[in-house]
Amino acid sequence: MDEKELKENEEAVLSPQTVETLLSERRYAELKLLTEKFTPIDLAEILEELPTEFVTRFFRLLTKEDAAQVFVEIEPEFQQLIVEAFNDRELSEMIRELYLDDAVDLIEEMPAGVVKRILRAADPKDRDTINELLRYPEDTAGSVMTTEYVRFKKDMTVEEALAHIRTVAIDKETIYTCYVTEQDRTLIGIVTGKRLMLSAPTDKIADIMVDNVVSCVTTDDKEDVALKFDKYGFLAMPVVDFENRLVGIITVDDAWTVYHEETEEDFAKMAAIRPSETTYLKTSVGALWRARIPWLLILMISATFSSMILSFFEAALPVVLILFVPMLMDTGGNSGGQTSVTVIRGLSTGEIALEDVPSVIWKEFRVALLCGSTLAAVAFSKVLLVDRLLMNNPEVSLTVGFSVAIAMFVTILVAKFIGGVLPLGAKRIGLDPAVMASPFITTIVDVISLLLYFGVSRLLGL
Repeated sequence: MDEKELKENEEAVLSPQTVETLLSERRYAELKLLTEKFTPIDLAEILEELPTEFVTRFFRLLTKEDAAQVFVEIEPEFQQLIVEAFNDRELSEMIRELYLDDAVDLIEEMPAGVVKRILRAADPKDRDTINELLRYPEDTAGSVMTTEYVRFKKDMTVEEALAHIRTVAIDKETIYTCYVTEQDRTLIGIVTGKRLMLSAPTDKIADIMVDNVVSCVTTDDKEDVALKFDKYGFLAMPVVDFENRLVGIITVDDAWTVYHEETEEDFAKMAAIRPSETTYLKTSVGALWRARIPWLLILMISATFSSMILSFFEAALPVVLILFVPMLMDTGGNSGGQTSVTVIRGLSTGEIALEDVPSVIWKEFRVALLCGSTLAAVAFSKVLLVDRLLMNNPEVSLTVGFSVAIAMFVTILVAKFIGGVLPLGAKRIGLDPAVMASPFITTIVDVISLLLYFGVSRLLGL
């Protein structure tokens, strides 16, 4: 396979099977030529599909720049495989190519023995910075920031600033936004790369900088910081301490990672599943069982209350009422679930705040009136037309129809109220609102809907 043929077929030939074949035949030059035509993301996907014995051999063929980016993209199990296969010199070279926030992420995923090797291989100055970043709680802005940014003094000229960028840029995560600080690192402004290029060489940084800086504090919740990126469209955001001294920046790719992880975690909690850090196909059956069984047990045991209510009223009420229990419980649970998901989503995006509780309750009350009236009317018609006439069940009387309709209306009102208030209440006491999602709310509404239904039926003389 010559170079011309490789270029013509690069899309088709660079596959895990091709990589495995070329490595087995020791055709390293051809494989290296192929890897240079693809992005680190594509190379990472290929690496993860290789048999274990080929992973390190393939990784060693990559350029230093590609290797560092590929290493960041692959799953922790492959990272550990590579770290354990490298000698101290190779490991030290690779750590130097990583941005410090990526090195921190790596350390957080590795076993203690591997972490010791990584820290030992790191440059002493980088090691101190890594240890500093590791001290921040994992849900804070400090835990996802990097200290590799470009900093200017306000009395620099544009020409001096550009020269400074050319000197330090290779080690910085971004140069599109640069930061202006006082001598004690107090943040006073930002300058974009575009502004630098459009300014005269003799202009002072103090004259072209933007001093209205949106920043975050090291202790801010990282999810709130990620939402700021969505709000302002930033490529990077400065992170300051409580005295407004610049300590790091968060880049848009890290913000997106945070947003993605938090969304996945919310989805898992809303489905009554313990969040997992690995993808579905790479998660073992045992791990899936451990993630799902606690909530299933809780929800199953909580259903005992519904059984107790049914047993209590069973002897005193007509059997015909039992026919409509599933419809009431399912509709109530679904209604509460709709509201809870809407409110949880609003809380996660910042659209709804804790002070909006009255507005949420008032809006959901009006929605509940409309939904409840509609569903009650349809339920009444369904009971009389389908259950009484079409199914020819004489026990389904007009009173039973009214009982089902009234219970449906009140159940919807209660379900909407619970679905709106519980997530807000969870947020108020410091819990994740996603915990108060459909499965949990459905269980509560089931119990309440039964009590309402049987209570209404008794009042109507059934």
